[in-house]
Amino acid sequence: MQLLALKPSSALETRAPVDPSSVKKLVALGINVIVESGIGIASQHTDKSFEEAGASISDNAAASSKEADIVIRVDKPTSSEVAQLKPGSIHISFLDPFANADLLEKFAEQGVTAISLEMIPRTTLAQKMDAISSQANLAGYVGVITAAERSQQIFPMMMTPAGTISPSKVFVLGVGVAGLQAIATAKRLGARVTAFDVRPEALEQAESLGAKALRIDLGGDTAGTDQGYARELTEEQLKLQQEAQAKVCAQSDIVITTAKVFGRKPPVLIKKDVVDQMKRGSVIVDLAAETGGNVEGVVSGDEITTDNGVLLVGLENFEGRVATHATQVLSANFANMIDHFWDADSKAFPISLDDEILKGCTLTHDGSIVHERFSNSN
Repeated sequence: MQLLALKPSSALETRAPVDPSSVKKLVALGINVIVESGIGIASQHTDKSFEEAGASISDNAAASSKEADIVIRVDKPTSSEVAQLKPGSIHISFLDPFANADLLEKFAEQGVTAISLEMIPRTTLAQKMDAISSQANLAGYVGVITAAERSQQIFPMMMTPAGTISPSKVFVLGVGVAGLQAIATAKRLGARVTAFDVRPEALEQAESLGAKALRIDLGGDTAGTDQGYARELTEEQLKLQQEAQAKVCAQSDIVITTAKVFGRKPPVLIKKDVVDQMKRGSVIVDLAAETGGNVEGVVSGDEITTDNGVLLVGLENFEGRVATHATQVLSANFANMIDHFWDADSKAFPISLDDEILKGCTLTHDGSIVHERFSNSN
């Protein structure tokens, strides 16, 4: 059984699907691991370190793809790269399936089993392979550090002979995995933190980390879904939320928005009129900018300063800015998935769509689009 780990297609992607530690784990299963040359440069892992862990190095990704039984990578492949895969092989990566129906058809036509990391169910059993959560955790941390670097104020209260410096006020919108880490990081830096989420249970978690919870009576059922995500709000609920948030934003020095919604454009939580009311020198970091943004006026991949002096930060791939640790946990997610389903007797990764986890994240198999949410596109 050959497993090939490929470099990303995008120059903006710094993460790798393997590190030397995960290679050792895969090799111990009896897998012949091949990594594309240079795959670990951005995450500080040399080709030599992969060889020492038991992997072989490939200088020809296209040729290796035609021989590999399992192919893993961080980003989605191009159509031409799918055409290079061996029929019957397994491909695992982030695939953004809701926006890439044509790519799913290519996988099916090629006879490749495509597994989407985004679609892994958020269950206790699947937690060890939940790449969305592992990466969001880092994004929340990096979002706060990014804001701290750009702010002209320090985060902690400081008592000096020249007077007392008040702590920065940080407002975190969205208390999922990224939001909780943003709260924890801002608190560790000494900021005064307020947080909001539509889910009551999320606000309780925010309070447990020392944040002040902004509670807004939105009416109706606002508890999280069975997968732990926030429910989509009505127009009336969203208006109530925006009005209450505006008051907190006006008083805040830093705002971190984390409301990514998988499969569709994220909600606009902060409109231009709210930004216009904020203090000069305030910083807004939008962790959802790459998929459309939570802040009106934010530009994906860029930083802009508004007319009233508010900095809007819409950088992409926040987790990739700490590539070494992002790769460490992401490669563990890949290795844990393969280990979980590995059949030691046959030395294979059997695909059973009766399994709850595989049913949730397998998009194509045996020449067809098999996932219930995408099969109609076939």
